[in-house]
Amino acid sequence: MEKSSLIAIGKVTGVHGLGGNLKVISFSDSLEPFQKGSRVALESPPEQRDQTWNTDESEQWYHIQKASPYKKGILLVLEGVDNRNKAEALIKKEIFIKKDDLPELEEDTFYWQDLLGLEVIDRTRGSLGIIDHIFPTGANDVLVVKRGDVETLVPVIPAVILSVDIPNNQMEIDLPEGL
Repeated sequence: MEKSSLIAIGKVTGVHGLGGNLKVISFSDSLEPFQKGSRVALESPPEQRDQTWNTDESEQWYHIQKASPYKKGILLVLEGVDNRNKAEALIKKEIFIKKDDLPELEEDTFYWQDLLGLEVIDRTRGSLGIIDHIFPTGANDVLVVKRGDVETLVPVIPAVILSVDIPNNQMEIDLPEGL
């Protein structure tokens, strides 16, 4: 299976209790990608991942038994992760799902993975660089746009994001003064 056919939907940040419950930060605004019975793969973040990662290996896949809101994230129960030791081994792992298994998106909404690598063009400043990664803040997501050693943080809010053109690999923004 190609890595490009998978999409990251969250990351394990810790454990809860002794029964193998995982604390997860979601890369989605809803629990939809974390439906009971969904099959997910867990793997290290890209910078720590072996480039030969083979997602067809069955031991990397888990079925979701339960997902529920928990503080600012999700409490996730995976089949086969039934004790704290097994859960702790998954801390810092990213959670992937087959792109085809994801729900249809509403108009003008995108999966984070679809935005990574887009060139960001500011209406007045021109090209700011490429979207390197995205992180949630609670109020809104923030794009980290890199050009060499320079990082620009771009809030994902309607007043700033003017257009997203996935086929042409570009995003047009209007960054307020001072950012």
